[in-house]
Amino acid sequence: MTSAFDGLRVVDFTTTIAGPHSTRLLADLGAEVIKIEPPEGDMMRARPPLRNGASTSFGQLNTGKKSLVLDLKRPEAVAIVRRLVATADVLVENFRPGVMARFGLDYAALAVLKPELVYCAISGYGQTGPSAGRPAYAPVIHASSGYDLAHLAYQDSDRRPDYCGIYIADVLTGTYAFGAIVAALYQRRDTGAGQLIDVSMLESMLSLTLSEMQQAQFPVTPPGRPIFGPIATKDGYLNLSVASERTFQNLAAACGRRDWISDPRFAQYPDRRANWNLLIDELEIWSKEQSSIDVQQIFDRHGVPASPYRTVGQAMADPQLAHRKSFAEVHDRGGAFQVLNPPFRFSAATAAARPFVAALGEHSAAMLAELGYGPAEIAALVEAGVTTLAASAP
Repeated sequence: MTSAFDGLRVVDFTTTIAGPHSTRLLADLGAEVIKIEPPEGDMMRARPPLRNGASTSFGQLNTGKKSLVLDLKRPEAVAIVRRLVATADVLVENFRPGVMARFGLDYAALAVLKPELVYCAISGYGQTGPSAGRPAYAPVIHASSGYDLAHLAYQDSDRRPDYCGIYIADVLTGTYAFGAIVAALYQRRDTGAGQLIDVSMLESMLSLTLSEMQQAQFPVTPPGRPIFGPIATKDGYLNLSVASERTFQNLAAACGRRDWISDPRFAQYPDRRANWNLLIDELEIWSKEQSSIDVQQIFDRHGVPASPYRTVGQAMADPQLAHRKSFAEVHDRGGAFQVLNPPFRFSAATAAARPFVAALGEHSAAMLAELGYGPAEIAALVEAGVTTLAASAP
């Protein structure tokens, strides 16, 4: 099978997480992604875990990409980028708005050179507007989007916003950027023209609060109570979700409490929402006498949606993921490690991580030679600090 984006060339100016996530998905689908790095490299190259100086955090976001080092503060580097863009289909960047314009590499400048170019700019708040220039990292966006307080409202006792070390905004925004790039490429097939894509982390994060946005406009009194959450077992907790009448009836049968179906505290959906804590108290009289595995098996037999709370390592060991070949083994100078493949499969195309992580500047010489620079010119660019070269990674 071929890959969906065989022959597609992507110039990647992204760093940290959101941008690299979007371009890695393009690489997984066969695109040639050329990562432009400063002489010191993407900051993620120093992010642990590190083995022999190689970061698996960097690797999982950038596997399958080529590395070309360019110091964009030098006009010679900008000239190289312009020559490269003339050969490319897509450019992705996640600098703060205005940075690429200062280099002369914004969409307006490059569209003259390459009208077919699909140019994707990822930023915290969008390319224009009163907040466009504000610095933004995922935790800041979690707070500014309302997500953190919306999450807090579902907790029973917490009153201080909690810490979220999982960068949801980055991954979500990168996924939206990937989808937008695919849509722009599809449109280009009909129009022959590229376009600018402006992706905002703030708006991406707001898309996770769909119900809360409606409640902000039309307050519900009393506030809606989600009818899902943890239940205690003899050795841990399971997450239980009771979202329909059939699910509730199945739950009542699973734990031997069919009387709940006619109990006025629980019989109707609004009653269950109002008395959810009472329902859980009665359910846990039964569940606390069982192991998590036993409760899960009983729920599975009765069609009750539930899962034990697992660590990431436990989730990675799930036989379902092994069946789907969800992980790929990739290599850098530190050795082998696993990364997640795209969560979708094609029947007539490949979609998987490529097995190499480029060393910093590993492809600088080859890319410059392809763009027409001779050995003496490349040596001069290295001497001047415009680029750096690296030996091939193992």
